[in-house]
Amino acid sequence: MPALTGQQALAQLWAAAALDPSALERALLPAGAPPLPSSFAVGALAQASIGASALMAAEFWRLRGGAAQTVTVDLAHAAAEFRSERYLRVDGAPAPELWDAIAGPYRCGDGRWVRIHTNFPHHRDGILRLLDCRHDKDSVAAALQGWRAFEFEQAVAERGLVATAMRSFDEWDQHPQGQAVAALPLLDIRRIGDAPPLARPFAPRPLQGMRVLDLTRIIAGPVGGRTLAAHGTDVLRITSPRLPSIPPLDIDTGRGKRNAELDLRQAADGERLRRLLAEADVFVQGYRPGALDALGFDPEQAARLRPGIVYASLSAYGHAGPWAERRGFDSLVQTASGFNHAEAAAFGGEQPRALPAQALDHAAGYLLAFGIVAALARQMREGGSWQVQVSLARTGLWLRQLGADQAACAAADPGLEQVAPWLDDYASGFGNLRAVRHAARLSLTPAHWALSSMPLGSHATEWLPR
Repeated sequence: MPALTGQQALAQLWAAAALDPSALERALLPAGAPPLPSSFAVGALAQASIGASALMAAEFWRLRGGAAQTVTVDLAHAAAEFRSERYLRVDGAPAPELWDAIAGPYRCGDGRWVRIHTNFPHHRDGILRLLDCRHDKDSVAAALQGWRAFEFEQAVAERGLVATAMRSFDEWDQHPQGQAVAALPLLDIRRIGDAPPLARPFAPRPLQGMRVLDLTRIIAGPVGGRTLAAHGTDVLRITSPRLPSIPPLDIDTGRGKRNAELDLRQAADGERLRRLLAEADVFVQGYRPGALDALGFDPEQAARLRPGIVYASLSAYGHAGPWAERRGFDSLVQTASGFNHAEAAAFGGEQPRALPAQALDHAAGYLLAFGIVAALARQMREGGSWQVQVSLARTGLWLRQLGADQAACAAADPGLEQVAPWLDDYASGFGNLRAVRHAARLSLTPAHWALSSMPLGSHATEWLPR
């Protein structure tokens, strides 16, 4: 099917969330030339997902007593924001390398390809132990010649590591997890408890006064929190001192947030999080489905502790199916669900080819923000506690459904010079940053980040006054 425009894709999102279609008249998403080299409508995905989050913020402000306003999203700017981590500069220099030396695709002994993800030390060390090889690409490639791709994928999953075999779309569609993902809604918003509507008095910014506990890592969830912060929320990101991080991603997605550390395995820190949750409006987490349940932070427990909460969850493969609890990242979901195979074919190659952005991560982040604000609006009108669920794999299926454009493979890959009009300078706790500003332009409440990026653990575990 021909690729949809961003405006058409936004209309799909709005309908999926059962929102008033008249609001779409206030969204301006002009079409243009494909902004990135891909056979998929990555530009429309960027424009629509960013546009949905911004239009929903504008509508929430209107519900709070603000005036109706227009939202404009430039196509090329949206595509640049989908690759914000690539364009980040710290004190004029590129940010440190994101990816580990052995991460990437390899051919197995049966001729099929796998992709390994080793950007966290414990994942890297586990892969090296499994393969009994050195930390270099040649050694990994030689070791994988002794494996069949699907058997390696399963062995990795059993050890809690992260790698996937490359599948075609047809193979993914026939896989039990592919079928489970296809049965899920793109954006799952459901009521999980009773509570009276919470008062949301007028504020100068759309989401000002909203408190968000952000327990997410890497790209997708942190992009969602960064988006909420761009419209005025008090985002308190909670990380664990036990867990590794990827500093350039923390710098890029940390704009607008405060950062605190808690170790939820310690009783005192768990109690601190409960006190924060009791005064929060949103709890967003990106751990594997069920991972927080034993610690007392599942959706139902959160709703009892804070009636009226919006509890948002992000997962790799969705909350249903045999892979629901499997660890995953954008690059691995692309590989498992057919994108690497399809892009390779479109460009005339055989080796797995990734999309020209961490598109599933970024889109899922904006969809998460969109769903959270839509749920806040429902809470304000109807009462109740609400759950929002988004996954990378279901977001990928939506990208497929937006259609393909083989001619877009010839689009130029924009470098730093091409995206310069959308870069701003920021002071930060890491030095002077140059980074992509938010692509959504609201006519009455311009999006911006009031706080600078700061190192993890820089702030106290407490809320700011409303």
